[in-house]
Amino acid sequence: MELIQQNPELSAYLAADEVIDHEHPLVRQTAARLRSDGVDAYAYAKAAFEFVRDTIPHSSDTGDVRVPWRASDVLAQRTGICSAKSHALVALLRAGSIPAAFCYQRLNVVHGLAALKLPGGSGEWARLDPRGNKSGIDAQFSLAKERLAYEVRPESNEMDYPVLYDVPHPAVLDALRAAPDLETLWTLYPAEL
Repeated sequence: MELIQQNPELSAYLAADEVIDHEHPLVRQTAARLRSDGVDAYAYAKAAFEFVRDTIPHSSDTGDVRVPWRASDVLAQRTGICSAKSHALVALLRAGSIPAAFCYQRLNVVHGLAALKLPGGSGEWARLDPRGNKSGIDAQFSLAKERLAYEVRPESNEMDYPVLYDVPHPAVLDALRAAPDLETLWTLYPAEL
């Protein structure tokens, strides 16, 4: 699948805003801990991915009812659904000067992913899934071959959306912002984009 930048300006995929608040002290501190002397962009990106995937549980896996949507809140609360975890990963990547985007799959609901473009690499975007592993799910950091949590099943009307967004999709963000708890979120969360 060919990935398509929604915004043609690569600088848009490095920007900070209210959601991807990579200038927030907690995001900066976390990025600094993941970075060490001599670590290149690849090693930093892998560390950021594994940190979000492994240390921030998916809310549905733990039953945590909180619904953070801002990257710094996801890091502080150590919980979030796939899209919120993608917000945290994108913020950490951008804090490390790595262009990062939001992308999605349509499963039974919209599933949030992140994508990155490593400086000096192949020039291609690579999608990553920080959802969090559990039995039957083995998402990995891989630039050559995607290792996402879920493979879409076209026969079940599932699909990969090819667009790379510089900001979270409004339908996803609106649901996250409006939900006071996880149970309410699932009544608001989009089934498709």
